Amino acid sequence: MHRDDPELREFLSHRRHALLRSAYLMCGDTHAAEDLVQTTLIKVVMARRGRRRIDHLDAYARRTLVNTFIASQRRFWHRERPHGELPDAPVTGADADLGLAVRAALQRLAPRQRAVLVLRFFEDQSVQATAELLGVAEGTVKSQTARGLEVLRAHLRDVVGDAVGEVVDEELTHMHGVNR
Repeated sequence: MHRDDPELREFLSHRRHALLRSAYLMCGDTHAAEDLVQTTLIKVVMARRGRRRIDHLDAYARRTLVNTFIASQRRFWHRERPHGELPDAPVTGADADLGLAVRAALQRLAPRQRAVLVLRFFEDQSVQATAELLGVAEGTVKSQTARGLEVLRAHLRDVVGDAVGEVVDEELTHMHGVNR
């Protein structure tokens, strides 16, 4: 990294945590999320080092994160899922259980649907911003959002019963301050 690039230096120190949170929601695993963020930041620094003009560093990093995640899901070896991992921290209570259930259901989504839901509900991006980040039409974002939420609701019916739609919407609002 160039020492004469204070904007990049500040970005790396202040935005890493936000990227890590989004990466964790996409990956569902702390170590994979850290690897994803590290790979993303390397790509951002290399693009900047190559004298490439990046007008919106945050948007470029988010798009790089999502693209790197989706590309990693295409790899054959990534299809294996380990079982029996302990959570990073003990969790108690009904709200915590529901949060874990939502996160587990999120991991069952296709990578692009998961990326759309993370960008829309956890990063609070608009349909237009999400479409630009993913390089797709706004209609695609809307349909992926609708399908992804339907899959989430289907996976959560066993956990919370028939009121699952209200509970999913409540959980998204409560956990992340998003009003949808």
